[in-house]
Amino acid sequence: MAEHTHVLFVEDDDVIREATQLALERDGFVVTAMPDGLSGLEAFRADRPDIALLDVMVPGLDGVSLCRRIRDESTVPVIMLSARADSIDVVLGLEAGADDYVTKPFDGAVLVARIRAVLRRFGHASGPRSAEGHDGTSAEPGGGVLTFGAGSGPGELEIDTEGMEVRRGGVPVSLTPTEMRLLLEFSSSPGTVLSRDKLLERVWDYGWGGDTRVVDVHVQRLRTKIGQDRIETVRGFGYKLKA
Repeated sequence: MAEHTHVLFVEDDDVIREATQLALERDGFVVTAMPDGLSGLEAFRADRPDIALLDVMVPGLDGVSLCRRIRDESTVPVIMLSARADSIDVVLGLEAGADDYVTKPFDGAVLVARIRAVLRRFGHASGPRSAEGHDGTSAEPGGGVLTFGAGSGPGELEIDTEGMEVRRGGVPVSLTPTEMRLLLEFSSSPGTVLSRDKLLERVWDYGWGGDTRVVDVHVQRLRTKIGQDRIETVRGFGYKLKA
């Protein structure tokens, strides 16, 4: 997977930048490394990388702002790098559109594993396993289109699992690949509560415990796009898609 995969890496610490670049290149990635946010944005626009690794605290244009600028132009996967796992910067980065984050200092093998997990997720194009037989939900035969809240006008949600498109009240909804994967997971089991850990495993491909804030922020972002009341919080258990 790493062969010819182009990584944009924005990090102001010279030692970390050079060491990480070498580690990624040894694993077969092509790396463009930049020391600040402005040069990172220029490199992104010029090279159109396959994935971006952004340190939160870079000069010129901070990592969160850079993530937001990238997300305005592209759905390319973004991983934020933060020195503090409990920092508000992590949440801000996720809210800006980042797909995942890694805490510094990090092991090179862990970073490569997270990059590969994100790239696998973005290359995934299969639809949900099953979503039939629930009230208010239908799948058009052969069409791969799931409809939630049928007949509810502006609130009707349509998910084309083959074309990977979403419409709300007939209006196209723009989702990042991670948001689409999350919605597909919910739509595969409408009305069923999915725990945060289960969503981390299925959507983020975590084979180990992860930060559930990643799930919470992505659910929040998804709600703003498909309707605040479409995904219900089941306190103490997780989330479910209303059928």
